[in-house]
Amino acid sequence: MPSHNEFMKIALEEARLAADEGDVPVGAVLVAGGKVLARGHNRRAVTGDPVAHAEMLVLRGAGEAAGDWRLTGTTLYVTLEPCPMCAGAIVLARVQTVVFGACDPAAGAGGSAYNILEDGRLGHRVQVIAGVCEQDCRRLLDEFFDGLR
Repeated sequence: MPSHNEFMKIALEEARLAADEGDVPVGAVLVAGGKVLARGHNRRAVTGDPVAHAEMLVLRGAGEAAGDWRLTGTTLYVTLEPCPMCAGAIVLARVQTVVFGACDPAAGAGGSAYNILEDGRLGHRVQVIAGVCEQDCRRLLDEFFDGLR
C-alpha cells in the first residue's frame, strides 16, 4: 500500500495546478483502502466560488461518486492544514484521518489556531497527522506568495 508521502505527492501535484491557475496552491486527495477516490485543488480564482477549496471539492466529488455523504474509513491528504470551513465539512463527512503538510498558524483548524478536527462536539473526531512532506508543501506556498509581492 502506498505511504503517506506518496499520497501527499499527489496532493502536491494538485497544488501546483492551483498555482498555475493563479490560486493559492493547496491540493487534496481522498483515499480509501489504498485507492484514490477523489483529488482536486483550490479553484476559487477560476470559478469565482469562495468555497471552492481543495478539500471541499474533493469531499463533494467523493460523496457524489459514492452516492453517500458519509465518507467513513477514508483518509484526506491536504498540503495545507484545513481552515475552519473545511474542517467542519471534513468532520461532518465522517472522514477518519486527515494528513496535512504545512501548518497554518493563522487559520488552521487541525490544531494550530483551532482544533475542530479533534474537538468531538460535532459528533465525530478526526485523527490528525501533521507535517507530512512539510518542507515541500511550505516551499510551494512560500514561492506562490513571494511571486505576489
